Amino acid sequence: MKTLTAVLLVFAVTAASHFPAAWADMPRGRLTGGQVYELPGWFKKSFLVLNEDVQEAREQGRHVMLFLHLDECPYCARLLDENFRQGETKEFAERHFDVIGINIRGGNAVEWFDGKSYSETELARHLKVVATPTLVFLDAKGNVVLQLNGYRKPPVLRQALEYVHGKHYQSQSLAGYVEQQNNSAVYRFRPDPRFSDMTDFKGYAKPLAVIFEDKDCADCAEFHAKVLNHAAVQPELAKFKIVRLDAYSTSAIVDIDGRQTTPKEWALRLNIVYRPGVVFFNEGRERMRMDGMQYHYHFRELLRYVSGRHYREHATFSSYNAARREELLQQGVVIDYSQ
Repeated sequence: MKTLTAVLLVFAVTAASHFPAAWADMPRGRLTGGQVYELPGWFKKSFLVLNEDVQEAREQGRHVMLFLHLDECPYCARLLDENFRQGETKEFAERHFDVIGINIRGGNAVEWFDGKSYSETELARHLKVVATPTLVFLDAKGNVVLQLNGYRKPPVLRQALEYVHGKHYQSQSLAGYVEQQNNSAVYRFRPDPRFSDMTDFKGYAKPLAVIFEDKDCADCAEFHAKVLNHAAVQPELAKFKIVRLDAYSTSAIVDIDGRQTTPKEWALRLNIVYRPGVVFFNEGRERMRMDGMQYHYHFRELLRYVSGRHYREHATFSSYNAARREELLQQGVVIDYSQ
């Protein structure tokens, strides 16, 4: 865990004066669950002049995919192992995409399409990366046509790859494309007594979590079993009204802005490209969303960030997460990123 610990050192020095003196005598906590990994050898060795990369890909009828990652990120390791090291999804990606790794803590210069040169870290901020891994797909002109935040299982990622390779982004959203594939249902909606039947969200000002699921949701069963029902999540989840919507439903609802709509239309308007997608509201506005697989620690902190209105102090979840992580470490807490 040397890399993850090193990331915190600068913050720890500047933040120490803000924590109670009594914590100074506590054994410091630690970070666990990181996984060391290497990028696959078939990823493109790029000089990070992305105009040239896109031109080369265009000449070969391929797309460029940016794989934004973080050292020891367990989500990155899992996605690589399950999608890009073996199997049909790996073969499809290798055949149709030039995949370029970008470390969001890296300092290599990246020439972007606005003519500016960014460090890898600066580019991650420019692209508003909020989770790792993040996959950014570029068209033949260098436009971002799809951005996926977080881990995806092979069948889910494969559909996204087919969507981009077939240039379906020119005429429809990823969600619309997936719905049209006539996939066999892989998920049956699970009842949960904590879910509200609320259909009119207009002006609701308290903490609200809206979960979008559908029959094609490959990750919903795992989300319920390992995240929603995790003991550490329950105290934070109890602060929210929780509503589960079928993202394919055309039943009438009223969204938080007072528009007459349907769950399907609302999910499309919100650009929810992952299932289960969770949108967190407080004070009548969206404050955060989960649009990629989250293990229980990060999901719990998303809940706390929104219900505690920490967005008032921290404009980004990343800023909050760094401060919260140091707070917990000062208290001697062991933070496990892998569950």
